[in-house]
Amino acid sequence: MKLFDVYPLYNINIVKGQGCKVWDENGTEYLDLYGGHAVISIGHAHPHYVEMISNQVATLGFYSNSVINKLQQQVAERLGKISGYEDYSLFLINSGAEANENALKLASFYNGRTKVVSFSKAFHGRTSLAVEATNNPSIIAPINNNGHVTYLPLNDIEAMKQELAKGDVCAVIIEGIQGVGGIKIPTTEFMQELRNACTETGTILILDEIQSGYGRSGKFFAHQYNHIQPDIITVAKGIGNGFPMAGVLISPMFKPVYGQLGTTFGGNHLACSAALAVMDVIEQDHLVENAAKVGNYLLEELKKFPQIKEVRGRGLMIGLEFEEPIKELRSRLIYDEHVFTGASGTNVLRLLPPLCLSMEEADEFLARFKRVL
Repeated sequence: MKLFDVYPLYNINIVKGQGCKVWDENGTEYLDLYGGHAVISIGHAHPHYVEMISNQVATLGFYSNSVINKLQQQVAERLGKISGYEDYSLFLINSGAEANENALKLASFYNGRTKVVSFSKAFHGRTSLAVEATNNPSIIAPINNNGHVTYLPLNDIEAMKQELAKGDVCAVIIEGIQGVGGIKIPTTEFMQELRNACTETGTILILDEIQSGYGRSGKFFAHQYNHIQPDIITVAKGIGNGFPMAGVLISPMFKPVYGQLGTTFGGNHLACSAALAVMDVIEQDHLVENAAKVGNYLLEELKKFPQIKEVRGRGLMIGLEFEEPIKELRSRLIYDEHVFTGASGTNVLRLLPPLCLSMEEADEFLARFKRVL
């Protein structure tokens, strides 16, 4: 049997990582400015993270419900405090797509509706809600909507209000900052009007913070710049620093019922240990504050490059839009300057480095980037 070949790979074999750097099998050092689609939040192979998971593997070789429940409670309590959502409840699963599916299920249980509103260039996973449209035709996922998903222009207040006024929308799902869609940011006015419209029409507001959450924007959640509270928040990516994990933060307006939601591997002992280690490091190393400081510095410096059409982002979630395709630029960054970056569509270079990126590493990236340009 061979692998189903759907992932294009660079001809580089990474064998080790530490902080914001990785090394290939030949000992070549690379600066990682992408972190596996925003997965690496506290840095590669952080010693506390490695120790927490290793200890859990060594001490628990079986699935103990009592131990699992205790760990899950610890994750919920810590996450509530660090995020500012102590009165919400937490449901743990394995991936971002799972998180969004469960969020939509909860919303439909709550108001009995089935129609969902999302926004142009949105990405909410590869199962129930996927990319409506991106600049890259290779990024296509099935939209299992049966005619029940409506896509609206981002930041179009009137279009949003008209759609919700129909009274048949179950939920609006929106990213704190669009990731796959090219680092597009909802305006504060739009987000506040959306919150009000959802409340007035009995529509559930779901904030997808899978890429933009966990401190990446310089606040714990990107929507906290907009001074709103959603009804449901979905998280994944950085929650486990590479270990498969996700969660749904659920408003007190929802009442749990036995059998309402379910998962096989969600919130297992290793995932919970990873999540606790991540929160330890975020707090001890002040990584949310670091993301704001280093991210703001990078954004200001990158705006000085005349070759870049537009610089967008918050914290360490940055998009660089060019007039021309960036495929060759990205390849030169990897092979000539040993810097990993990401892409969104054909013309946007994406930067999603670990939140521990230092000012010195930011300057090193700028120097290498300047040489390539």
